[in-house]
Amino acid sequence: MPRHFSLADCEAMGFDLDHTLCRYHLPQSARLIYDSFAQYLVTEKGYDKDLLNITPESLDFCCKGLVFDLEDGNFLKLAEDGTVLRASHGTKSMTSEEILETYRRREWKHFSSVNGMLSRSAKYYLYDNYFDLPGALLCARVVDSLDRHDRQKKYDFWKDMVAAIQHNYKISAFKENCGTYFPEVKNDPDKYLQRCPESVKKWLKQLKNAGKILLLITSSHSDYCRLLCEHILGHDFEEFFDIVITNALKPGFFSQTPNQRPFRTLENDEEQEALLSLDKPGWYSQGNAIHLYELLKKMTGKVDPKVVYFGDSMHSDIFPARHYSNWETVFILEELLGDKVMVPAETESEPLEKKGKYEIYHWITDLHDFPQITQQLLVTTQALQEHCCLMRSQCL
Repeated sequence: MPRHFSLADCEAMGFDLDHTLCRYHLPQSARLIYDSFAQYLVTEKGYDKDLLNITPESLDFCCKGLVFDLEDGNFLKLAEDGTVLRASHGTKSMTSEEILETYRRREWKHFSSVNGMLSRSAKYYLYDNYFDLPGALLCARVVDSLDRHDRQKKYDFWKDMVAAIQHNYKISAFKENCGTYFPEVKNDPDKYLQRCPESVKKWLKQLKNAGKILLLITSSHSDYCRLLCEHILGHDFEEFFDIVITNALKPGFFSQTPNQRPFRTLENDEEQEALLSLDKPGWYSQGNAIHLYELLKKMTGKVDPKVVYFGDSMHSDIFPARHYSNWETVFILEELLGDKVMVPAETESEPLEKKGKYEIYHWITDLHDFPQITQQLLVTTQALQEHCCLMRSQCL
């Protein structure tokens, strides 16, 4: 049975950036990411030019939770016990009979590692975030192409896909204007990024005024983080946060020790020397949750300050923050925007824009809706000083 917690009891509140505080226009960003990878494969690796031609509808192939079996060219949706629910070979859906013949009714051979912290290996790749999800469609189409031309049974193109990802997302790509992704976002941020509503900015200020310590913890590099934050929050965005951590390399930020992942200072977006400890608020790169928590103890004057973290990735945000750091977590799930949110009848003062099947507990589907939902859940007029109960993500 999931338990509730109160934001009022949390001394520190941390936020992921991409797809949490910063929402994207998903159709446009998905096409950009697909094109970024496809252009590299075609121009640099000699793949079929037909990969560059897609329809908007074809991107429906992409969904979080897909597992790509790199050896067989199959995409899988797994049940919680590891059996295969649905599958496709390339973009071609496999029938129930084909799935049964291929996988029987047994646990998929790599399920034990997927069910832990590993999202990728030499044998498979788990798609759980929007930055690489359009690559699933590209890989599926590469499988289709290889089947047509080479009639392959085993597939050895993943190294080229990794090269495409690294070319577009490497840490220096933003500064060098390298690849396709960063130059396009820099050139037309309004096409890809949604600005934060004033209600979100007001809510963040209210949190700080209520004495909360606000953290921004993102795996994006500092230069890209600055572009996003200036666009969605304004040029004064640093005033919203006490501590900004970029290139956090999650989930390692939560699971690695201080010696494995020290904090580093930044100078002109270049990482500087490693720090033995974290002594004051500011903007840092990389780092670890252990040293951060020691700083939070000093800032709050409490032995065991309570932290909540908002994020959109179960693998990078929710599971590690809860499992390794014992932080409370709130899962931002964009896919639920098509559903509706309901609050308990006794606290509902007026209809919400989104309502539906969740009768007791609350998944926050969009951080931009959070101030509105918060107001609907007030049990007194003291908004951020009183109880605003959320369902804790069950990630253990």
